[in-house]
Amino acid sequence: MFFIMGITQGRKDFDRDQMVVCEHCGSYGRYQVFMTYMCLSLFFIPCLKWNRQYYVQSTCCNTVYSLDPEIGKRIARGESIEILPRNLTQVQAGDKGRLKRCTDCGFETQEEFGYCPKCGRRF
Repeated sequence: MFFIMGITQGRKDFDRDQMVVCEHCGSYGRYQVFMTYMCLSLFFIPCLKWNRQYYVQSTCCNTVYSLDPEIGKRIARGESIEILPRNLTQVQAGDKGRLKRCTDCGFETQEEFGYCPKCGRRF
C-alpha cells in the first residue's frame, strides 16, 4: 500500500475590493485582499491548511501590505469591513511612483524608457 501526499503553498483571492488613495504613490486605486496558506494534500485532496496569512495589494502601484489577522478572518467570513491604514503593515513597496528625469530637457516619466521620448537623450 502506498500514499500520495504533498505539501504545497496556496493562495486564495477574496472578492473584496475597496477604493482608496494609495499612501505609497498618491494615486487612486483599490485594495485587493488575498490569503496565503500551506496545505497538506492526501491523494490530491486538500486535508489540512495552516500558516494562514492575509495580505492586501494596491492596484495602482502593486504595493503589498500585511493585513491584521483578525480583520483578514472577518473578510474571509464574508463580512463587509473597511480596511484602515492602522490595520496594514507595508511588506513590499510598489514599483510605481519613481520618476525618471531627463538631465537635458527636464522631461519626467514613470515608464521604463532607456531614452527620453522628448529629446532622445539617454536617461
